[in-house]
Amino acid sequence: MLRLTDFIIDCPDPMALAAFYAAVTGREVAATSREEWASVVFGDIELACYKVDDYTPPSWPGDEHPKQFHLDFEVDEFAPERERIEALGAVHLKDFVNDEGYGWQVYTDPVGHPFCLCRNPGYDWSE
Repeated sequence: MLRLTDFIIDCPDPMALAAFYAAVTGREVAATSREEWASVVFGDIELACYKVDDYTPPSWPGDEHPKQFHLDFEVDEFAPERERIEALGAVHLKDFVNDEGYGWQVYTDPVGHPFCLCRNPGYDWSE
């Protein structure tokens, strides 16, 4: 048996980064979180933040410190989510949005990990 249980992000302050992703996704930081390991639970999978001393953020689009991963979040509309996540500490880097308003926007979280807001035609999140 193989089952994905955690997606782990290195960072300098796990509680702060978990709080950011909890706010972005409308969830809570897990009660079991602590200084060196904090997480947000999504069903059977946790988005976990792990403390790394001398943390160096990834660079994008450069490759001096490659991103190595990124998260995608589907949204209904870009503008309200951009305003909300920037207020939480996200930094907007670049848009890849077509004339119809579909595509993705690249951001970094408060410690430099890239993630995207995505808007795809015909995607139904109501289920």
